[in-house]
Amino acid sequence: IIPAHTGFCVHRRNPGAEVGRKRHILKQSHIHNIRFNKKEGIFMHDRMDLHTHTIASVHAYSTLTEMIRAAADRGLELYGCSDHGPAMEGTLGAHYFINFKVIPRELFGIKVVMGAELNILNPSGTVDLSERTLEKLDYAIASIHPTCYTGKTTSENTSAYLAAIENPYVQIIGHPDDGRFPADYESLAAAAAEHGKLLEINNSSLSPKSFRKNSRENCIAILEQCRRYQTHIIVNSDAHFYCEVGGHELAMNLLKEVDFPENLVVNTSLKKAAEFLPKAASVLRT
Repeated sequence: IIPAHTGFCVHRRNPGAEVGRKRHILKQSHIHNIRFNKKEGIFMHDRMDLHTHTIASVHAYSTLTEMIRAAADRGLELYGCSDHGPAMEGTLGAHYFINFKVIPRELFGIKVVMGAELNILNPSGTVDLSERTLEKLDYAIASIHPTCYTGKTTSENTSAYLAAIENPYVQIIGHPDDGRFPADYESLAAAAAEHGKLLEINNSSLSPKSFRKNSRENCIAILEQCRRYQTHIIVNSDAHFYCEVGGHELAMNLLKEVDFPENLVVNTSLKKAAEFLPKAASVLRT
């Protein structure tokens, strides 16, 4: 059985039905990435997914090609690969990240950027790739994971996030909603606004299957502070399998529920995203 790469999990149909399937995808893909905000009476265009994992992260199960095809079939305009940094047990070493130049920045009709999900290691905000390697990436997400991080208190967690926000190689703070690592969300939102960084609303965190704690309540608190400080956010899937790419329904529904301003959501515009991803700007503006 071969994945059909339609942006959701299905099996490949028989060859005679394949032409019809492709026509269906062409008709449907452009609407998969549109979310309707009933209160405002407008459509929110969800054009990208920048937090995804391939088999290089070991505990993810699709290839890079499969993930990009799934993003294209979902109707996205931008796919970002962010495999885990080397401090995550079982993942590949730093050498994996040094040759992304061989990967075309457009495949299957969509733009492609190559980054990493860095592990924040301690309250000082140290991450697990060197500056020499970070310079080769299009962008970077920095996140706290329990197997890699030594901090224990809210103060230490906040310090770790703030240091990551100040890191010039980091553009996105990944799943800051995780209640296992409570932080001062007002300080995070204020710092992200000051330094031009993005706070992530992670769709995987909101899933009933998620192992993160109090994510829904924490996401709401984060969004309240982002509204207050006019901090931009990005919605990402944290996909570990091809059919999860671009799956932002839970996160988008939450944005709608709290009436979060569309102008603060970078998913709506590649031009807007380019303002926060300077090394990828040349790809996004072409």
